Amino acid sequence: MHLAVVACGDRLEETLIMLKSAVLFSNRRLCFHIFAEDSLKPEFEKKLREWPSSYTKKFEYNIYPITFSVGNAQEWKKLFKPCAAQRLFLPVILKDVDSLLYVDTDVLFLRPIDDIWHILKEFNSTQLAAMAPEHEIPKIGWYSRFARHPYYGTTGVNSGVMLMNLTRIRNTQFKNSMIPSGLTWEEMLYPLYQKYKNYITWGDQDLLNIIFYFNPECLYVFPCQWNYRPDHCMYGSNCKGAEEEGVSILHGNRGVYHDDKQPTFKALYEVIRDFPFEDNLFQSLYYPLQSKFLDTVHTLCGRIPQVFLKQIEKTMKKVYENRRVFT
Repeated sequence: MHLAVVACGDRLEETLIMLKSAVLFSNRRLCFHIFAEDSLKPEFEKKLREWPSSYTKKFEYNIYPITFSVGNAQEWKKLFKPCAAQRLFLPVILKDVDSLLYVDTDVLFLRPIDDIWHILKEFNSTQLAAMAPEHEIPKIGWYSRFARHPYYGTTGVNSGVMLMNLTRIRNTQFKNSMIPSGLTWEEMLYPLYQKYKNYITWGDQDLLNIIFYFNPECLYVFPCQWNYRPDHCMYGSNCKGAEEEGVSILHGNRGVYHDDKQPTFKALYEVIRDFPFEDNLFQSLYYPLQSKFLDTVHTLCGRIPQVFLKQIEKTMKKVYENRRVFT
């Protein structure tokens, strides 16, 4: 299973905690594709080498420099957050990879990656990527209220967790607003950016929304529990899937792991960060999490602890029941 992330600036720790959450719970072997500024490469290598062998044998990794194959590299680099636009070029750079899961650095896995990886098998013949909606409620969604460019569906999609069949992306001619015939992914990116750059706010996520507005048949939309953000609970609970099944993937955007605005998100981040690899998952991860959650009940997100705990508890039970052998 291939997992890609782009890390620039001060995102080293966040990226390592995300990778740690992936390794803690996954069943099959993982291949990490880490795109990072040159200055971060030795730090990543040093930190990953420090992990115990019982975990390092579960994955391999490659670290790549930040590169943009078309257009002006400086422009791409400045689009939204530093280097975030790199994800648009994954189909072009990772030519030998068939499918991958891209995530932002501020993502945490609360169940095995295997479970979202299975969604690739649910794609129909035209679908080549999967994302979750940006919002569940159009009247308070960002795109439905403010967007000045085309976007997918009624609320747009959020690109912080994106499953991609790269082979299909490379082989598809995409409909677009520039020429009557189709364009390949690589041909389309820079002209699309040039056309809409004065209207986009969220950088590469906006470009993906524009692409899938013109090619809706290419997108599989997965439910909100696979990309659960503060927006799903800070105005009251509005992610039904998470209420029923629990959060599968937590996305701590808005910097919530590092301030005190959403203590439930911060609690999960800190408990995974501080978990000693070889320790007992229940004693050193689940129980500290439960006690931290008691301090968050005064917040809207903290009122629904079961939403955050359900999947992680289920996952840990499975880890113990199986004492899995990694292949």
